[in-house]
Amino acid sequence: MKAISAAVKSVYILMPAAIVMAFLWAPPAQVLGDSSRIMYFHVPIAWVSILAFIVSGIASILFLADRKGSFARLDGIAYNSAEIGLVFTVLTVITGSIWARISWGVFWNWDPRETSIVIILLIYIAYFSIQGAMAHNDNRGRIGSAYLILAMITLPFFAFLVPRIYPSLHPDPIINADRTIFLDDRMRSTLAVAIVSFTVFYCYILHIMNRMMKLQNHIEENRHEAD
Repeated sequence: MKAISAAVKSVYILMPAAIVMAFLWAPPAQVLGDSSRIMYFHVPIAWVSILAFIVSGIASILFLADRKGSFARLDGIAYNSAEIGLVFTVLTVITGSIWARISWGVFWNWDPRETSIVIILLIYIAYFSIQGAMAHNDNRGRIGSAYLILAMITLPFFAFLVPRIYPSLHPDPIINADRTIFLDDRMRSTLAVAIVSFTVFYCYILHIMNRMMKLQNHIEENRHEAD
């Protein structure tokens, strides 16, 4: 546990490094100029919104497959990951809208990628609506887990296939249809550090939320024993 705690705390070094690299070290893009620096935040944030969904789905599979109660906490971990994913999906929409305004002159034009992230956002919202409506249902955890598994299965379609099937104005600076990398070495390095930083940041937040959940469960157990 201490090793995990120490690993996730590396975010205190990685995140400042990513910010400094994004604004001071990486060169501006030839067409978009300094406004292209939002890429170093928008892309990692979008990645975390997807990662959180994947973690929730995997945790849900293990929770439903568990017959001995060894992974009873995974239901809560899946819920916490989905909460983080919801926040990062909203941030993806916000940063994407800002980038669209800079690049295209409008905040929103229902580009395939924009539409896909909105659908993912609605899937997240639907999950929390189901959880809220079934607050006193004993099968709440299992039903929520089943939903997250189905959501994870549909995720590749909305996140990766739809944006590549339909024509898009969205820039694809890492790997495009020609499988050509258009970022220079400093830009690629900065983007890589930013993605790692936000990934560790996600793990750090999830770690804290899981510890808080464990503490809360412990307090409730002691309260029941006292009663």
